[in-house]
Amino acid sequence: MEKIAVLDCGGQYTKVIDRKIREAFVKSDIFPAWVKAADLAGYSGIILTGSPESIKGAGSPRPDSEIFSLGIPVLGICYGMHLIAEHFGGKVTEAKKKEYGEAEIKTDNTCPLFDGLSNVETVLLSIDDEVSLLPEGFKTSADFNGSIAAFYNAEKKIYGVQFFPEVDMTVNGRLIFENFLRKICGVTENYALEDRLDSAIELVRKQVGGGKVMVFVSGGVDSAVSTGILLRALPAENIYAVHVDHGFMRKNESDTICDNLTRNGLKNLIRLNAKDIFYKNLEGVTDPEKKRNIIGETFIAVLKEEMNKLNLDPEKTFIAQGTLRPDLIESGNPEVSAHSKKIKTHHNDVDIVRRAREKGLIVETNYDWHKDEVRRIAVMIGLSPEIANRQPFPGPGLAVRLLLQDGKKTVDSAENEALKKLVSEGEGAGKFSAVMLPVNSVGVYGDNRTYAWPAAIYAKGGEAPDWAGINAVTRKITNNLKFINRVVYVVGSCDGIENVKAYPMYVGNGECADLLREIDYIVTKRFENKKLSQTFAVLLPIGSAKRYSVVIRTFISTDFMTGRPAQLGGEISFEELSELAEDIKRGFPEIEFVFYDVTGKPPATTEWE
Repeated sequence: MEKIAVLDCGGQYTKVIDRKIREAFVKSDIFPAWVKAADLAGYSGIILTGSPESIKGAGSPRPDSEIFSLGIPVLGICYGMHLIAEHFGGKVTEAKKKEYGEAEIKTDNTCPLFDGLSNVETVLLSIDDEVSLLPEGFKTSADFNGSIAAFYNAEKKIYGVQFFPEVDMTVNGRLIFENFLRKICGVTENYALEDRLDSAIELVRKQVGGGKVMVFVSGGVDSAVSTGILLRALPAENIYAVHVDHGFMRKNESDTICDNLTRNGLKNLIRLNAKDIFYKNLEGVTDPEKKRNIIGETFIAVLKEEMNKLNLDPEKTFIAQGTLRPDLIESGNPEVSAHSKKIKTHHNDVDIVRRAREKGLIVETNYDWHKDEVRRIAVMIGLSPEIANRQPFPGPGLAVRLLLQDGKKTVDSAENEALKKLVSEGEGAGKFSAVMLPVNSVGVYGDNRTYAWPAAIYAKGGEAPDWAGINAVTRKITNNLKFINRVVYVVGSCDGIENVKAYPMYVGNGECADLLREIDYIVTKRFENKKLSQTFAVLLPIGSAKRYSVVIRTFISTDFMTGRPAQLGGEISFEELSELAEDIKRGFPEIEFVFYDVTGKPPATTEWE
């Protein structure tokens, strides 16, 4: 079978590359960066991925140099491009002007990789290091403000790009991969999603045999697909589906979930109300990583207690969960990549889960798939559209949308002034004002985790805002100020925004979770008929005269590795957003400010924590 070798240098998008290849119905295998060239003989093409490392850094991943002598076409992406440049005598230096985000590049579409593209393309660009001197025999095929954005050697069939063609933010990335696979590597369509479904069923049978399995069911498409595959692979009486209400579910969610699962014919469905133990274990906790770990470990503890009640041996009973490949990538799981950095720990990949995985007791039917692939599998195995198209909801639930803190956070005045100065000068000057908010959120920059401040922007003098202007100032802020990884737009009144301060907020008896649950219900209901991948609310313990503020987050994505917010004035009107903000303030007088998250991923993540 024709297939492509992906050499993993630790980039966050390694599995997205793999997914793009599979979307083209081509099989791919992922290898560590240092795989021996001899092991790649017989492959039709090689792709070198991005990396959180710099090629100049000690210990940065290096492939076997003989891969360039195999006569196999090679595509290097970002760090992979730098490896090619260095090997063939080019020069890689630190960029004079760093860039990370959506950008327009000028392309030479006579280059086979860019055949069929326009002369100007929108891509997700990453310039930390750059190729400052072309290797001999190579030509520039794309330019970004005088910087080499792509190069190639047609005779050797070796290509390098400074951007990420694998992500949705690169508009014609799919065509770039098609060109590499079909026109450069010469491979054909020979690998289908059905093949992987059959493989998943067979792997479950091989792993579990005649054993018992307890599967977490959240009601989302991931766990529903896992349950569906288990039912195809194993006798129904060997499967125990467990729904844990941890006190952070959406409004009425647990009732809806259990009703749906019962109608789908599960024989052993168990509903556990465990909010008291989750609240107790999270008492006084504010650190987001510690919070995620506690939630993951509490899930397993609750499940093992239930196993004991059912007289199931915890050392022999399998635990199934709907883990996706992006969960493992963002958790920095070493089984996925030896070089990837942790962005945020997912509850299904905490230490206790990893230890159980090492014993072979964790069943993850979806571990090799992305969200859009899971939705397609859901349809293939006959799940209802209600489940197949359900909006994602993270395992920790509303807990990662409560930005808990002790109320002592204060922004750095010098950094705040630098933000104000940047917004007031240069392109777009005079349109917006800005202020840093005294909370932190998780983001991703150049394959590395960030934990930084959000900035709030608002139109000066009550001028009518425009999406292009909001986009421009957001990019300006996140590209130039690395202590800010997220930008929100103030919806409605800005009175007091310059005096915003932090208040303490803990899980406590669940009051803040109850407040967020009601607000989240209003937000999701308001936009449920929009074609959005995800919509939710985040509760912030900040204000000038009141204790709380709310963020409205919308997200449009296929795989959730990258994505963008819904456009104001397009997918969502400014008027309906303003009406929603007024409804929230009117219905919940403890809320002072309503913000709209205008940041894509990267540099932000989908969730705030």
